[in-house]
Amino acid sequence: MSDLLLQLEDCLIEGRGAVIREMVTGALDEGLTAVEVLEKALMPGMDEVGRRMGEGEYFIPDVLIAARTMAMALEVLRPLLAEGGTVQPGTVVRGTVKGDLHDIGKNLVGMMLQGANFTVVDLGTDISAEQFVAAAREHDANLVGMSALLTTTMVEMKGIVEALLETGVRDQVKVMVGGAPVTQLYADEVGADGYAPDAGSAVVVARRLLAARDQ
Repeated sequence: MSDLLLQLEDCLIEGRGAVIREMVTGALDEGLTAVEVLEKALMPGMDEVGRRMGEGEYFIPDVLIAARTMAMALEVLRPLLAEGGTVQPGTVVRGTVKGDLHDIGKNLVGMMLQGANFTVVDLGTDISAEQFVAAAREHDANLVGMSALLTTTMVEMKGIVEALLETGVRDQVKVMVGGAPVTQLYADEVGADGYAPDAGSAVVVARRLLAARDQ
């Protein structure tokens, strides 16, 4: 890997947003392609941020800073990636379930997925089963992500999965769940395809689910 790519990766991991746009532009001027910058520097950088969060080395403020730095870099790259016809891994519709107004975890996951070049549709909080179904159809989603912070609202997840099944949308989407009270066991119980305990691992799970879909 070139020194430029390594420097870009470090810049992202350290959350140096003040210089990331200039560094990305400089890398492009030196002859690196937008795809190379994304796939060989920025995405590995976000993967490292996710790893550090999962292992307790990084905390929510660190991840937010890195995610915002990634967003700045993507402002430079997106027009070039679109011109090159770069394929995105998928479209994710995500929201906090009905009755729950918590959104910090949901937003962190969204930022991490955007950093991994997913298209992310944020439905917000207090989202009903009908709204999840409608959004998945409207945006031709590949993945539906549900979040809950309260034990009293996590029960909504089962109803959402059932609504996806009843409307035929379940055949086109993978379902991921997460949130403080949610576990892998509960994900299995409600019929979800995947569970992530934190924002970093959510990207890994999302990639795995969509890769399995395409095989």
